[in-house]
Amino acid sequence: MTLTTALPTNSATTTDDSVSTTIVHPAIRDFPSGERPRERLASYGAGHLSNSELLAILLRTGLEGENVLVMASRLLAEFGGLSGLSRITFDEMCDSRGISSAKACQILAGIELGRRVASLTPEDRVTITSPSDLATLFMAEMSSLDREHLRVATLSTRNQVLGIEDLYSGSVNAALIRPAEVFATAVRRNAPQIAIVHNHPSGDPTPSNEDVVITKTLVEAGKLLDIEVVDHIVIGQGKYVSMREKKLGFS
Repeated sequence: MTLTTALPTNSATTTDDSVSTTIVHPAIRDFPSGERPRERLASYGAGHLSNSELLAILLRTGLEGENVLVMASRLLAEFGGLSGLSRITFDEMCDSRGISSAKACQILAGIELGRRVASLTPEDRVTITSPSDLATLFMAEMSSLDREHLRVATLSTRNQVLGIEDLYSGSVNAALIRPAEVFATAVRRNAPQIAIVHNHPSGDPTPSNEDVVITKTLVEAGKLLDIEVVDHIVIGQGKYVSMREKKLGFS
């Protein structure tokens, strides 16, 4: 008996003694735009993507019978996840089905960049000395996002950026934002300061009344935790507003 699904998409065939089954994997171009890895990264930020989606972006294309997301998932399973993938040599990578020398170079280059970022010394870290430093750090990416995002930068006593988290996306309002989530990483890392940044997709960075309420709430929560909120930056299209400079939410 033969079970066959004939569609103009990627497919792969498995067989046993009595059954031949064609497994169909839709091509990435046939996915709804909101489910494609590149579009998801642009809309929500890289931090919201799975390991398979991030690897798929590096791979760019899949195989006949295997779209790039399925290929990425297969590679992660084959090599033992990100940990195993980080230890693979160029020749071992090229031995995997569908991995050309170009794809192997793309993957290994991405892994090496991640490794170098992780190994930065304190002297290499970005230092925030003014609102413009904060805005410059986030402006290029966040000014083009089509949804609101709120990000938190954790800072050291020397104003060095220890890490950045994308905490909220969609609608950033006081009802959704929880101080416990905003300060969680700073508390865990014993960091003395945080900076808050969010964008206005309209392009106008003028803080809303809701932005002022959020800022005031987080500033007060920070005082209780002995963690200073150094600023809340609102990003627009090529422009920004420092709520500390405007004395909005900061007493």
